Amino acid sequence: MLQIGTVRALLGEISIMQQPFFSLARAGAAFPTFLLGVIVLLSSCSNSAGTQVKTPFSGKKYMSDARHFRGVGMGQSANLNIAKSKAELESRKSIAQQVRTNLKVVSDAYSSELVGTQASETVEKFESLAREVTNNTIGDIRQLGQDIRQLEDQTYRVHVAVEIKKKAMFRFLKDKARNDAKISELARAQMITMLDKEIERLESEE
Repeated sequence: MLQIGTVRALLGEISIMQQPFFSLARAGAAFPTFLLGVIVLLSSCSNSAGTQVKTPFSGKKYMSDARHFRGVGMGQSANLNIAKSKAELESRKSIAQQVRTNLKVVSDAYSSELVGTQASETVEKFESLAREVTNNTIGDIRQLGQDIRQLEDQTYRVHVAVEIKKKAMFRFLKDKARNDAKISELARAQMITMLDKEIERLESEE
């Protein structure tokens, strides 16, 4: 007949032997939950990067190059004509910003040739001329394309791509400088000289 102490010892050994089986069973039950968590984590990481959206006129042929300024604008409205006008204005703003940057480079390149106190005026007037691109009708600006879409809310979304030859743009700015009574004679002469040099450079590269 087994003594009570012996029975307890046997029960303890059985308990120890059973522990790995319980642990394995628990691990097996937890594995599907763990796997689901990994899948959700990977999915969230993938989504955090966002979905790439290709907009109209986003290719290389619609980007500015050595000879052309190009701009793309977008406008949205319940009125199609207003949407078109907004898109055209935004495309001109894009070109105006590029012209402003380009004129800054030009004025910096010829800064050593600028004379007297009108040097700072010349740079300022260049920036002012760039803004004229947005506010004036320039016949040499050519439309490369127009994309019109009607959305689910019945509004229209319009994308417009435009371009102008840099040479034509500089000629337009030269005419504006020549006829601007607010520009001093010296500053005007310096601006026209710099623009002429840029026009000659572009013509020599054609």
